[in-house]
Amino acid sequence: MSTAVEIRFKGNRKDYFTWSSPETLRVDDPVIVEVERGQDLGWVSATGALAGRKCQRGCAGCSVDEAVAQRATHAVVRRASREEVRQAEDLRRAEDDVRRQVRERVLYHALELKVSDAEWQWDRRKLTVYFTADQRVDFRTLVRDLAARYHARIELRQIGARDEAKRLDGIGRCGRQLCIASWLPEPRPVSLSIAKDQHLSLNPTQISGPCGRLLCCLHYEHQFYVESRRRFPKEGKVLRTAAGIERVIAVDIFRDRVVLRGGAGDTRVVPLAQLKREVASLEPAAELAPAADAPLVAPLPAAHPTPAPPRPRRRRGRPGPGDGASGA
Repeated sequence: MSTAVEIRFKGNRKDYFTWSSPETLRVDDPVIVEVERGQDLGWVSATGALAGRKCQRGCAGCSVDEAVAQRATHAVVRRASREEVRQAEDLRRAEDDVRRQVRERVLYHALELKVSDAEWQWDRRKLTVYFTADQRVDFRTLVRDLAARYHARIELRQIGARDEAKRLDGIGRCGRQLCIASWLPEPRPVSLSIAKDQHLSLNPTQISGPCGRLLCCLHYEHQFYVESRRRFPKEGKVLRTAAGIERVIAVDIFRDRVVLRGGAGDTRVVPLAQLKREVASLEPAAELAPAADAPLVAPLPAAHPTPAPPRPRRRRGRPGPGDGASGA
């Protein structure tokens, strides 16, 4: 019976394969795998049930067996020998020169793209060049040029800024390895509203990572902020407290405090529990919720004018009352 195996390649690229041999594979074992055109060398990163669950992540609504059947379309051929591993290491060292040469050809063809990385397939039948670009690029002439130079199948693959950071790896502002390159399975979109919910600085240089996009770690505490703010009144809301009519200026979710401002402009800091007791001791209808630019004390509603009685409709061709016509 075949089992699922997760294989790691250069640049934190991972794919899933099947292993039908009774021999047990261990994590970090070098193996030769089947690919679309030829063979490649990678390292085992997960096996068995763990690999099946990780494979299931990219297949919503599928079972583990269905996900493995859809994604693990190729098989692990065998364990790699020391000579095969040495050959792969030589290819990794040669890829630095390949990347520089590809950049020179990009400048020669005057293409608006940035070459991020180059990766040889283990059997040297395929060369993949990863690049980033702000817009669509016609690189057909570059592909023909590289194919004539390296005598291999050339694939130019455009990636995003987060995918580039995942391939190249690095150290974040926290001093640790980038999450996208270490443990995060796949990049998740991060919106500016997440930073606003956490009252962070909206300066892009302070909330962006090395890739130039918003920090992936903004997701980690966002749910905590959302759930904590549900216990507090919204900022700008007007409440009737023991001190009178006051507006909520700010909330401190870590110290459970609320900053209030009265009609005279005086400000006070009240614990959340005390504020709830003050509001609960008054009538429930005393709580107001005007707009942010509304006056502190809500004005009385204006009286609705009495509607005028409807005027009688006149038919065409017949005189109405008061038109000076006399009856027969």
